[in-house]
Amino acid sequence: MRVLPAIRAARRAPLVQVAKSAVATLAAWGLSLLVIPDGPPPVFAAIAALLVVQPSVSQSMTKAIERSTGVLVGVVIASALGLAFGSATWVLMLAIAVALLAAWALKMTPGTTNQVGISALLVLALGAATPDYAVARVVETLVGAAIGFVVNLAIVPPVAVGPAHRALDGVGKELAATLERLADALASPVEPARREELLLTARLLRPMRDQAETAIEDARDSLALNPRGRRHRRELDEVERVLETLSPVVTQVIGMSRAFYDRYDDAISAEPVFADIAEQLRRAAHDVRLTLRRTPTAAAAAPETTTVPALTRPLRVVTPSDANWILAGALLEDLRRIHEELTGDA
Repeated sequence: MRVLPAIRAARRAPLVQVAKSAVATLAAWGLSLLVIPDGPPPVFAAIAALLVVQPSVSQSMTKAIERSTGVLVGVVIASALGLAFGSATWVLMLAIAVALLAAWALKMTPGTTNQVGISALLVLALGAATPDYAVARVVETLVGAAIGFVVNLAIVPPVAVGPAHRALDGVGKELAATLERLADALASPVEPARREELLLTARLLRPMRDQAETAIEDARDSLALNPRGRRHRRELDEVERVLETLSPVVTQVIGMSRAFYDRYDDAISAEPVFADIAEQLRRAAHDVRLTLRRTPTAAAAAPETTTVPALTRPLRVVTPSDANWILAGALLEDLRRIHEELTGDA
């Protein structure tokens, strides 16, 4: 296992999120000192505020509930055991075990379970197990969670529609490029290494599509409970509709690449039917780019292209040779399905 990838992310969190975490932590600390002036430092409030500032407002709400519930259960367990058995080290170990078992019995989420155990540990390790101390720590946590949520909501609430746009744009561009590469491969003899590369490259479309779906889910989550969400929902709906259109095309293109790899013959470049299919593949690439231009961001970035779907032009199929009719038939059937997806014309 390499150490560096385990501690470093592929991308930094936005600097504004770091600033919001710092603001929320300091505000929670200060407000807790005003609410509970006597007592230990408001560590519970600071931790809650820090954890609640999440990449989306919806996740902040979930984390606030998770943190508050976990602290409440953990504090109650630790206080009860501390009052019953004192503050010996073995009591602390027992409290952690009981807290984790209680969370398991209540079917709590992994995050809430961790909060239960950590809270029980901190109550017995940092303070006295008294009812007043327990209540104060719960109040601290509620204050910190509320501050974290309000800060994340009030200061530039995160919107993750941009990554969804970029993921869709990547799928569309690579899909069109794969169609054009397949068209070029039909036009002239292809070496085995290039055929294998063509198939492997086409298969990479599937994880790209999956990543785009995940990006759309993240963007949808970022708009929930977000005051900025209304202006972005229609835009995200269009991104999702375009991906739904392109998703079956990805499957067809992978199938076409597999058929080409399995049924390839050097003689196909000399047959008129495959020259016609190559032209249809280039038209399909045009129509993929045209579909991609439906979204405002993609339309601005996409290369200029005519606005009429090219696959609407008719194709007269020249009968292929007996040796290659299976490949021709497979490619034509997949082209028909691509045509239906991109033009909506069955």
